[in-house]
Amino acid sequence: MSNKAVINTEQAPAAIGPYSQAIKAGNTVYISGQIPLDPGNMELVAEDIDTQARQVFTNLQAVCQEAAGSLQDIVKLNIYLTDLSHFAVVNQIMEEYFQAPYPARAAVGVRELPKGSQVEAEAVMVLGD
Repeated sequence: MSNKAVINTEQAPAAIGPYSQAIKAGNTVYISGQIPLDPGNMELVAEDIDTQARQVFTNLQAVCQEAAGSLQDIVKLNIYLTDLSHFAVVNQIMEEYFQAPYPARAAVGVRELPKGSQVEAEAVMVLGD
């Protein structure tokens, strides 16, 4: 018997490839990269980085909640940006969604993201016993 479970919610964008929104293994949840898609129409929410970053964190939050957790349960967060000059803006928006102690994090500059997104985030969440 496997202790692996698929996490899926309509409150976050559906996977746009052969992957799951998240996989729960034991008390650890591995959340796939979220880009700023509106889950209702699967389109980018806007062109500006502020709106895109907020949608990414909203999408992450929806997946966390479906897995019976919250953003505060995230222990590792990876953020990908197509323009590292947006680093400070994303930090500021992240502070609206997370509270100290903040998760461990990497912010990586990349050339391109799916669907022309400017930001993507993936996470690892650990649920309480």
